[in-house]
Amino acid sequence: MIYFLYGQPGAGKTTLAKSLKEHLELNNHRVVHHIDGDDLRHIFDNKDYSKEGRLQNLRNANSIVRFLNHKGFDVVVSMVSPYSETRDELRDLDVQFYYVHTTETRGRENFFTDDMEINDVDVKIDTTKKSILEALNEILFVYR
Repeated sequence: MIYFLYGQPGAGKTTLAKSLKEHLELNNHRVVHHIDGDDLRHIFDNKDYSKEGRLQNLRNANSIVRFLNHKGFDVVVSMVSPYSETRDELRDLDVQFYYVHTTETRGRENFFTDDMEINDVDVKIDTTKKSILEALNEILFVYR
């Protein structure tokens, strides 16, 4: 299973992804891999936040997700991932997309993109005034 959390920076994607990973490992007794957009930018030395730079980061993530999924691992992804066409490249897999958002100012606004494309079939999780546990429960109990 692939859990793909996307949305503007500072909405809580990484925090929620780490909590989800821990929950899945404890309850399913198997290794879950977490792919984070900031980590990939560091690994691939991609500090380009233009559309092309973001697309390259997403292509790298999609390749890793496909590899891990092929090997039978569960994967949790947390990335801004503003472009639906790159997320759609994974829709042939067992994947659920979550648009994580907030109305609060959380200090990451300088990394925002005006290109955010939200798919209507994706689960929307508003982290404004929610605990991590409340948001995690939306993932765990809303899935299909």
